[in-house]
Amino acid sequence: MIKRIEKEETWPLRHKVLWPNKGIEHIKLKDDDNGIHFGLFYEGNLISVISLFIDQDRGQFRKFATHHEEQGKGYGSKLLLHLIEEAKKLGVKVVWCNARKDKCDYYKKFGLAETEKVFSKDGTQYIIMEKHIR
Repeated sequence: MIKRIEKEETWPLRHKVLWPNKGIEHIKLKDDDNGIHFGLFYEGNLISVISLFIDQDRGQFRKFATHHEEQGKGYGSKLLLHLIEEAKKLGVKVVWCNARKDKCDYYKKFGLAETEKVFSKDGTQYIIMEKHIR
């Protein structure tokens, strides 16, 4: 089951999966209050989270995390497809993300394309990827 959740519900999973070696404050976003947060639940457990931030007709998804032991089972894919459909309903024309360089092939499966925008943060390489959905 996929449903909207509160930002605070995303924080433990974001922390555990994305930045376990940093403090929990590192995964809290200053604009979390403006985001639409989604969670995928399996047997009552929160398995995967993603957050959508809309600016006019562009929607950035951020802090996409799936429990390590549940990765590769399709949960994250279902959640990302759900987010794209919700973004369409909300009038978003382009969805985009800051993809970790080693995850670009994953996002390409959903029609996201690499842009020329590349940057490094906290020792990790990122490529901005986007998909036109309207």
